[in-house]
Amino acid sequence: MRVLVTGSSAGIGRATAGLFLERGHEVAGFDVQAATLDHPSYTHHVVDVRCPQDFPRDIKPEIIINNAGVQDSGDDLGVNLHGTINVTEFYAFGGRSSGDMGTGTSALPTKPAPQVRAVVNVGSASGHTGSEFPEYAASKGVVIAYTKNVAGRLAPQATCNSIDPGGVLTPLNQCVMDDPKLWGRIMDLTPMRRWATPEEIAEWIYFVAVANRFMTGQNLLIDGGEAGRSEFVWPEE
Repeated sequence: MRVLVTGSSAGIGRATAGLFLERGHEVAGFDVQAATLDHPSYTHHVVDVRCPQDFPRDIKPEIIINNAGVQDSGDDLGVNLHGTINVTEFYAFGGRSSGDMGTGTSALPTKPAPQVRAVVNVGSASGHTGSEFPEYAASKGVVIAYTKNVAGRLAPQATCNSIDPGGVLTPLNQCVMDDPKLWGRIMDLTPMRRWATPEEIAEWIYFVAVANRFMTGQNLLIDGGEAGRSEFVWPEE
């Protein structure tokens, strides 16, 4: 299948693009950075997801993976939220970008592009718990809600779900991974006592996009149990 992966030059995006390539799919990658993958079935586009006017118009993805994201960047809403909307509306519906929404110029398209099979948004545990930086948590929370919006508009032709990771071993998180004190505090909050690898999250994305054909509008929290951590308090006998 033809797959579009945004944020494909590092972290979860790179692992996801690599997994789809390994399993025989044709992948187009979007990133503001240069390509870090070299494969005959991979095409890289240096694209900012905030700028739909620059999106290539000659690709018709069957699967769309919205992974491009930033953290505490000064424009988390622009990249994480509006970027996800821009890519989805452009390639899944052939519609307007997020900047055009609310202008009253026309209704949102209701019919998906005929080739679309699945959309997977990469959210975050922060969208469930509200933790982390304010704009980051807000951006991911709205991505979770937008996933449900898209699922309703794509059905019954296609599915849309989000994969919402907790801690992942990526360069973005290196500052806490390299600090023994902070890392210890994080592990105390994580029942599985580790973080996920990008490759593990890629496997979830692949399953939801390819194997799954019935679940839609769901937000899968993949956080090693951190958000649901609780302790039963009771008197000792």
